[in-house]
Amino acid sequence: MTTQVTDGEQATRALPPVDRAPLRRRRRHAIAVQAACTAVTLFMALPIVLIGLAAVSSRDALAEFPKSLLPSEFSTETLQAFVQATGTVPAFGNSLLVGLYTVFWSLVVGAPAGYALARHVFRGKDAYRVFMLLVRALPIVVLSVPLATMFLRLDVYDTVFATTLVHTTLALPTTVLITASIFVSVPRDVEEAAQVFGCSRWQAARRVVVPLALPGVAASSIFTFVLSWNEILGATVVTLGHRTLPAQVLTSLSEASVAYRFAGGFALIVPALLFIFLMRRYLLNMWGTTLR
Repeated sequence: MTTQVTDGEQATRALPPVDRAPLRRRRRHAIAVQAACTAVTLFMALPIVLIGLAAVSSRDALAEFPKSLLPSEFSTETLQAFVQATGTVPAFGNSLLVGLYTVFWSLVVGAPAGYALARHVFRGKDAYRVFMLLVRALPIVVLSVPLATMFLRLDVYDTVFATTLVHTTLALPTTVLITASIFVSVPRDVEEAAQVFGCSRWQAARRVVVPLALPGVAASSIFTFVLSWNEILGATVVTLGHRTLPAQVLTSLSEASVAYRFAGGFALIVPALLFIFLMRRYLLNMWGTTLR
C-alpha cells in the first residue's frame, strides 16, 4: 500500500532544522544585562535605604548592638534633633538658594556656549572643549583658595553669591558639553525651515531649537543641582558663617553624635533625589533623543 505525500509535507521535510542558538544567546545576554542593572541598583540604593532607616530610628535603637536590619523602634526624634540643631535651617536655605542660583547661571552662560559649539565651526574648537574639561580635572582646592582671596578683596566673602560663583565655575564645563551634544541632535534643517517661514535666527532658536533641547537642558540642570548640593570643600573654604548644609554637617562631625550624622546624611540625600524625581521625565526623553 503506497502513501501519497503532499507538496506541503515535502516542503516541510525539505526545510533545515531551526537553529535556536542565537535566540538562546540573546536571551542569556538580556538576562545578564538585567541582572547587572539590578546589582548596580541595589549597590547604589542600599546605603540610601540604610541611612534612611537609621534616620527614622530612635536613639535607643541606634545604640543597640548588634543592630538589626530594620530598627526596633521607629521615631522622628533623630530628625527633629537634627533640624533643631544650631545652624541647620539657615544652612538648608543657603544650600537651596546656591543650588538654584547655580542652575540658573550655568544655563544662562553654558547653554548659549553649547549652542555655539553645536552650530558653528571655528579654529580651536576641539582645544576649547579639552580646555573646559581641564577645569574639572583641577582639584577644588586649586580653585577655591584663589577665589577666596579674590572674594576677600571684593568684600563678597562668606556670602551666598561667593558660593554660587564657585559652584557655577565647577558646573559650567559639563553644562556646556551636555547642552552642545543635545543641540547637535536637533536637525539644522528644522531651524532653517523656521527661518524660511519668517523667523529670525533668535526666534528660530527660541521657538524651535530650545523646546526640542529641553530634555538635555533638564539633564544638565539635574547634574548642576546635585553637584552644587553635594559640594563641600569649596563651600567650606569661601564661607564661614553662611555655610551650606553639607559644609555645616562636615564642620560639625567631630563633635556630633551618631544620630546627628545619620540624620544629616539623610537630609543631604533627600532634596537631590526629589529634584531628580521631578526632572526624570526630561532625562528619559534626553536618552531617547540621543539614541535616535
